[in-house]
Amino acid sequence: MIRKTPRAVVLLMLVALDFGTAHARDAAPEPKAPSTASVDTGVLEGAPYRVDIPADWNGELVALLHGFEPIGTPRATPKPPGDEAPLFLAAGYAVAQSSYASQGWAVDDALRDNERLRAWFVRRHGKPGRAYLVGFSMGGYVALASLERYGAHYDGALSLCGANVPGTRVFDDVLTSLVAFDYFFPHAAGLPQGGIADPAGPELGQTDVMRAVDAALKTNEDAARLLAEHAQVSRGRLAGAIGVHYLVLHQMIARAKGMPVDNRATAYAGFGDDAAFNRGVRRYAGDPQAMLYLAKATSLSGEIRKPLVLQYNRDDFLIPARYQPVYPAMVLSAHGRAPLVLPPAGEGHCGFAPEQIMQAFRTLTRMDRGGPSSH
Repeated sequence: MIRKTPRAVVLLMLVALDFGTAHARDAAPEPKAPSTASVDTGVLEGAPYRVDIPADWNGELVALLHGFEPIGTPRATPKPPGDEAPLFLAAGYAVAQSSYASQGWAVDDALRDNERLRAWFVRRHGKPGRAYLVGFSMGGYVALASLERYGAHYDGALSLCGANVPGTRVFDDVLTSLVAFDYFFPHAAGLPQGGIADPAGPELGQTDVMRAVDAALKTNEDAARLLAEHAQVSRGRLAGAIGVHYLVLHQMIARAKGMPVDNRATAYAGFGDDAAFNRGVRRYAGDPQAMLYLAKATSLSGEIRKPLVLQYNRDDFLIPARYQPVYPAMVLSAHGRAPLVLPPAGEGHCGFAPEQIMQAFRTLTRMDRGGPSSH
């Protein structure tokens, strides 16, 4: 989902690439710490990247994965370091960051681009002694997918405020949020007459949608509270959640080249008079190719064999509490041992303090080295 904090926008695929040469590349010489800090920036297969190596490099690498970036967001050249990179650099780690070749819910590009950058790092700087994945929001999902697909190259992963469920579930919930709003607030001022879920409606900016949604919600507080309860968000964050859902769905429609979700057979519950709701809610037919793209590009299996640490925020309006046990259950089913889920920290979406990020990361590195996981 989208990550909005004082850090950049963050709130999901697995198209196979031929990285057969990566194993040979990993035989590169052992890394040598530079006498001074170094920065490499450039573009790999359309994806801007940045690699920072501190002067006191410990020989280990952190692949830092950012979250959802709305299509059209300006990108600075060269890529800036971002807010989290200095935390790891100060601890002695090299940091590699890809901006991904495309924006939006670009999890398939993110998976490929991050692996391409890792292989490039090995060729240029030598194989790191250890390598970790650290992802935020959508990047948290990409960290899981990378650990599943390219786990041989990593020693563990940390997913913070991650969308850690298969994308088909995410977009089912996104569509539910939008059609429910359209049902309770039809023809809301400032919004498309066909509803905000309508894939044929005119494209609106996220801020415009949030303002119009917020104004509409205030006209029926009972319905607004019902929507908030169903979405597992606080009433005050509801307009923001719906605005993000609108943006994510419509940008995925453009990416998948069709409606990626089908709710014609969905039996909804939890909306008061559910019989009336199911009769009156708008139904959409999914485009088969778009649905296939979403299923392939955003799948998860739970097949990991390296340490994984998950941590979420309190009152996260984009990652509902019902998502949190999903991936641990998948891993438990696959291997009989679930990843470590730390207690929630921080407020909102990806609202972690720097010390909380590093505390979670230190928990991961202790697990990797066979130490206690207590933090």
